[in-house]
Amino acid sequence: MDGAAAVFVLSLLFIGLDGAPTGKSSNWDIYSFHINSTVTSRYAITVITSRVANRRNESTEIDFHVKIPKTAFISKFRMTIDGQTYDGIVKQKEEAKKQYTAAVTRGQSAGLVSSVGRTLEDFKTSVAVAAHSKVTFELTYEELLQRRLGKYELLINAQPGQIVKDFRIDVKIYEKPGINFLEVKGSLAEKDLDNAVTKLCTEKEAWAYFYPTHDQQMQCDGCGETGLNGDLKILYDVNRPLSQGDVVEHGGYFVHFFAPTDLPRIPKNVVFIIDQSGSMHGHKMMQTRDALLRILDDLAEEDYFGLILFDSLVTPWKYELLQATPRNLEMAKAFVRTITDRGATDINAAVLRGVEMINNHPREGSASILILLTDGDPTSGETNQGTIQSNVRNAIGKKFPLYCLGFGFDVNFEFLQKMAKENSGVARRIYQDSDAALQLKGFYEEVATPLLTGVQMNYTGATNLTQTTFSHYYNGSELVVAGHIDDNNIHDFRTDIIAISKHSKVMYSDIKPTKDEKLPAVMSDFENFLKRLWACLTVKQLLEKELMLTGEEKETVKKQVIDLSLKYSFVTPHTSMVVTKPQGEDSHVAHKPKEGEEPGKTPLEVSPPLLLSILLAHVTLTSPGLLLSFPAAPTVRFLLAADGQAAPLCFDIPAGTSLKLLQDPGSGILINGQLSSMANKGFQKIVIHINAEKYIEFDTSKIILKDGQNTTSYMWTDEDNEHIPTGDSLLLIIRENEADITIATIRVVILLHQRNGEKFLWLAIRKRPLGNASSGLIGKPPVTHEKIHATKLRIHGKEVDASSGSAQDYSIKAAPEVTCMLVNLNVVLQGELSDFTVSQL
Repeated sequence: MDGAAAVFVLSLLFIGLDGAPTGKSSNWDIYSFHINSTVTSRYAITVITSRVANRRNESTEIDFHVKIPKTAFISKFRMTIDGQTYDGIVKQKEEAKKQYTAAVTRGQSAGLVSSVGRTLEDFKTSVAVAAHSKVTFELTYEELLQRRLGKYELLINAQPGQIVKDFRIDVKIYEKPGINFLEVKGSLAEKDLDNAVTKLCTEKEAWAYFYPTHDQQMQCDGCGETGLNGDLKILYDVNRPLSQGDVVEHGGYFVHFFAPTDLPRIPKNVVFIIDQSGSMHGHKMMQTRDALLRILDDLAEEDYFGLILFDSLVTPWKYELLQATPRNLEMAKAFVRTITDRGATDINAAVLRGVEMINNHPREGSASILILLTDGDPTSGETNQGTIQSNVRNAIGKKFPLYCLGFGFDVNFEFLQKMAKENSGVARRIYQDSDAALQLKGFYEEVATPLLTGVQMNYTGATNLTQTTFSHYYNGSELVVAGHIDDNNIHDFRTDIIAISKHSKVMYSDIKPTKDEKLPAVMSDFENFLKRLWACLTVKQLLEKELMLTGEEKETVKKQVIDLSLKYSFVTPHTSMVVTKPQGEDSHVAHKPKEGEEPGKTPLEVSPPLLLSILLAHVTLTSPGLLLSFPAAPTVRFLLAADGQAAPLCFDIPAGTSLKLLQDPGSGILINGQLSSMANKGFQKIVIHINAEKYIEFDTSKIILKDGQNTTSYMWTDEDNEHIPTGDSLLLIIRENEADITIATIRVVILLHQRNGEKFLWLAIRKRPLGNASSGLIGKPPVTHEKIHATKLRIHGKEVDASSGSAQDYSIKAAPEVTCMLVNLNVVLQGELSDFTVSQL
């Protein structure tokens, strides 16, 4: 679905407006754009206010599109048009969808803010502003800043899409313990924009301002008619005079920040478990080697370490942990330089071997850590993910943490999250960009210096506590506990912390809370900001807990999340925000063309002062110059990886088309698929031809393996079809709506998705054929492109038109929505669509 006008993308991570200031965007004017972020006790409340004027003699529609970081919750959205205010109301997700549908059925316009996956990716709505009228958007969201490597970071990316007369970013920080340092970095604080930044810092307060002039918005690096495009990074830390930490109380709630610094470093035992399967081929393996070499340089001589490589086999470098002496490190580096990709993925055996290595090398006064790096699902040995989780959980036995790093988007990240959380660790996605090695190194630095293990934070006279036990405390991080003080009685409130240091047990007792009387105005607008901090932290931890549970326990935790989210108006994975005109109010409604109608055949009525509508289609595309445009026929959007670029390319293919997906002359493999006749619903059938006698046919209900005269059928729901014997060089694994197929050196996965009650298939390639002789839609290698400006790319040496869009990445179970650059398929495929179609599967 094509969107009209321009798209605002506003958040702490990304704030912007897609599209060049040509055509449609010349019809409206963002005359004021303010971002105000206030941080108190590490709790950030950000208010984005955008004022837009329609300069035309007729209505103009603008799409409002917000992406929120996974650490933040939307808590308020308001739109004001001609003095009339429309507020969003947070409701349980199912109820929000019903209200949205009912509003549309009544002919009213409605907007929906919803969570995408588990990361609160998208807020999308549109408004039609009457001629010569103005609209004010106001968005509020909240987050608890995390301390990493000795500092807190507030990231603001500004990309308004045009030059703004009144452009301001204001950040105010108030910390009662005192502010240790304040830094402002990022591309908006460099070169021509350096003097647009002002920073001030007193003992307990700090301010950072960014007020660019009209000329600065035009002339800075990467600027032009589309205005600013860059980021500000606000970095700071607080004073820590007390080792036992800082306890702040306000309105009967408290928060305890614990980050002692006067502790000796605990020597560590660390085992790196590295995936070297075939899918790690190329840049992934090169960047992994680079990161390991840098990490080995950072090991202290009192540390012990191990290296385990795995594919279908598990290969330890040495069979025991070695001390990080200069000689051992040089030998390890020489080994790392020889790592190459090969084989399948036996995660179960590899992790269990790492656990065994640590258990066989007990050292008093040390801290043990397992770090797993993988880019794919288990395909060898034990492949049932629930069994793997159980095996690892029983083997570790809560003795040390497991950290899971998922490289790229082919990995089942939820599986890694569960496995890490069950073993006191965290999972982190490593993005397949040019800085992947730095991402790996950066994560290691966060856990490189353990100072305490077995931390227990106990409280007397308090209830409704957030997490109070932590396996490790690392230098540069921070442990945070919040809760309710019983009867607001500070005198009976008591804290006791017990932990293990390098040489002995340490205790911190009787830390008295300090009352925070001085609050910034934005915090005073909330009934109790510490109560909101507590609620925010509680919801986040409950969502993590829910991930690990099943059955009634899972439903109980889900209800707790919903209840808190509704009470504090947080948009979470289980709630949505609805904005709609009240019933009984006269509403003029903009009628948009039905899907499949050509633009212009149905006139667009835009007489009302307000149109709010969620873009619920698979794809949202910004098309400057068009008021509203729909494809002439339903299409399916495909993503194509782009070498060296954060955003992939994307292109559309008409629904119902039969396609040649992959053909490899070397192995004789041919894969064809027929798209569903409905828009953005993937494939209804996929057939893999192994040879003239043998093929596998997949549809949304069953899987048929045909071998000569023998035919065997399997259901997607069959639980006992994990490993299917097929003979030859074919390995077929069916599990949890996913079929994993390895044929010779080629590995593909077929996923069964369901959206809006409709099932469909999607094919993802996990390991490409050797050489460059393969053809077909997914047989094409990643494309290199260069961004010339917002609507132009250089591909294969030619300048081509492009526009910013988005698509669901169905090659992953979670199907996250990703930003992409939309181009004509002829450009990226270097051929006509007919070159990739087949008459029969």
